[in-house]
Formats: sequence, structure tokens, C-alpha cells
Amino acid sequence: MDYSFLQHYWCFLVSLLGALLVFLLFVQGANSMVRSLGYNEEGRRLIINSTGRKWEFTFTTLVTFGGAFFASFPLFYSTSFGGAYWLWMIILFTFVVQAVSYEFQNKLGNFLGAKTFQMCLVVNGLLGPLLLGGAVATFFEGSNFIVMKDNLVNSQLSLPLGEATGGRALLGMGEGVGSPVISTWANASHGLDALLNPWVLIFGLAVMFLARVLGILYIINNVNDEDIRSRASKRLIGAAVPFLVLFVTYLVHLLLKDGYGYDDAGVIFIEPYKYLHNFMDMWYLTVVLLIGVVLVLYGIGKTVLSKTYLYGIWPAGIGVVLVVLPLLLMSAWNHTAYYPSTADLQSSLTIVNSCSSEFTLRTMFYVSLVIPFVLAYIIYAWRAIDRKKLDKDEINNDHAY
Repeated sequence: MDYSFLQHYWCFLVSLLGALLVFLLFVQGANSMVRSLGYNEEGRRLIINSTGRKWEFTFTTLVTFGGAFFASFPLFYSTSFGGAYWLWMIILFTFVVQAVSYEFQNKLGNFLGAKTFQMCLVVNGLLGPLLLGGAVATFFEGSNFIVMKDNLVNSQLSLPLGEATGGRALLGMGEGVGSPVISTWANASHGLDALLNPWVLIFGLAVMFLARVLGILYIINNVNDEDIRSRASKRLIGAAVPFLVLFVTYLVHLLLKDGYGYDDAGVIFIEPYKYLHNFMDMWYLTVVLLIGVVLVLYGIGKTVLSKTYLYGIWPAGIGVVLVVLPLLLMSAWNHTAYYPSTADLQSSLTIVNSCSSEFTLRTMFYVSLVIPFVLAYIIYAWRAIDRKKLDKDEINNDHAY
């Protein structure tokens, strides 16, 4: 269990969290269609109460994803979350508004009205997956940042010995002489410039339509209402076709584009067909991805063809995890820079130059051994929540949203 193993291990765990997060975006996907799936106010409340049972899983996974990145690859966290903060702040704001909307839409004294909060859920359902997908696309398309690690060393050397060793250099004193800031954004957009890249938008839209597909499949499985299930089945094709077109388009682009590799000395270079090479070199990940694609198509296809089949969310959901996990690993394993810099090639981040110390990764490795127990509890809680399918009687109690 050497340093390289720990780096790849934590890259795998972070990627797995990202894949699970994409699956859990079915909450956002269903919310984005609440007004088209709900035939009246009662129908819309059924959908909202169905997703309201699961939104905390999505939010918690998002926070855990960010926390795992911070602990294992802190330079990425400080560069992306700190530099592209407008993009991440909009994402987090929509999720906070989502939580508020669930709790207050039908509370006494709500002077804004239930429809206002329902529209906030729709906005989160559209913007959340779109922007998260755009953020993930920057792992392949790159972002506009510069990393200057020498700033940290120079800031310590420029201070008196007592101040440097006392931690002042590490706490931050603003930019300029003696500044410990080691990563900066190369323009004033702070992440929003990524949305000007058409390929980032294509991937973001693919994730948004995927969330809608998963949301429809989830509602068909979870809501015991024939009118809603009928509406959902009709709208499934309308969400699945754009997703498949956008995803295949981006996948072809990814296989043909230049990528960012690095050698044993850490020097980063542009490699033609880098991601195609990754798909061939790591054939086992390609096999997993193809199995995932088959499961997604099976879940969608059988739901479309059979009016009595209600379980499409499970093969499709497992398939999504099996597709997203290899894609994220393709962006980082096999000597690939997972966060390329379009401003300075050598500032690009890899799992080697952006990770925590070996001691930190090794300590967290032992902590991560409790993850199977946490997953077991999540499965138990999920099954307990879904023991009874949601119907109209459920929205008439005091605990309904």
C-alpha cells in the first residue's frame, strides 16, 4: 500500500461518490418536471412528497463529494472551489433553495405562495444537473487557472521566523508580496467562462436530460397513481432521446480530442487521442462502461415497451453509476491530468501533484473502511422509506410537504 496506490484509491472513492451523485440527481430531474407530470395541485404534491423523501440523500452526497475532494486532493479543492466560486456558489445556492422550498411551501404564514417554492424546485431541477455536468466537463475540457506553488514557500521565507512558524503564513494575508495564495483564476469570470465552451454545455445538458430520465423512472416506481405514471411514460422518450444524442455526441468528441498526459517527472504535455488511449489501455473500465450503457438502455427500453414494468429506475440507476465511474477515472488514471489548465499547461492538476500527504491518505484509508457500514444503513433506510408506495393518503398527514 504505497503512495501511488493511495492516490489511485482515493481517486476511485471520489469518482464513486461522483457517480452516486449523478444517480441521485433523479430528485432534481423529477422536480424539473413537476408541473408537467402533476395533473393538478394534488398530483404535484404527490411528486414533491415523493422526491422529498430522498432529497437529503442527494444533498448529503454532494457535500460528502466536496469533503472527500478537500481531504484527498486539496489543491483541486482550493483551485476549483476557490477559483471558480461563482459556478459553485450558484450550484450550492440552488440546492439550499431546494431545501427551503421543501420545508416552507405549505407552511402557515407562507406569504409567497406554494407555487413560488414549486418554481424554485423546478429551477434547482434544471440548473443543478446542468451546472454540475458543466463542472464535471471541465475535467476533460480544462479551466482557466494558474498554480504557483512557489508562493507558499516564498511567503514563509519572507516572514520573520516566529511568524512563519507560528502559522501566519499558512492562514493567508491577501495577495501580493508574501502571499501564500498558490492558485488563481486567470480571468474575472471565476468559473462562469466554462459555460461559453459549447462542449461543456453539451455535457451539462446531457446530465440534465439524464436526471429527467432518472426522475421519470423513479416517479413511475415510487408513486402509486395511474394518471401520473401514464404521463411519465409518455414523457420518458422525450427525455431519453435528447440525452442519448447529447451523450453519444460528447463521447465521440472525447475519443477524438487531444488530452493532457504527464510523465514520471511530472511534466504535463498534450497527447493526441489521449482519452481514446485511456479507453484502450484501461479496457476493464471500458467493459464496465459498456455494461452500464446496456443497463441504462434496458431500464429505459423496457419501461417504454411495457406499461406494467415499474422497476426501470434500478437497472438504469445502476447503469448510470457504472457509466459515470469509468468516465471519471478515465480523466485521472493512466497518467492523465484530471483538471487541465487552459491558461498554463504546467499548472494542470494530476492525482500526483494535487494530493494530500501519504500520512493523510493512509490515515483516511483506514477511516474509509467504515463506508460499507454507512452504505448498508442507507440501503436499510431507503427500503424502510419505500416500504409503502406513495399515494394520495400520504399527502394528507401533518408530515407531508
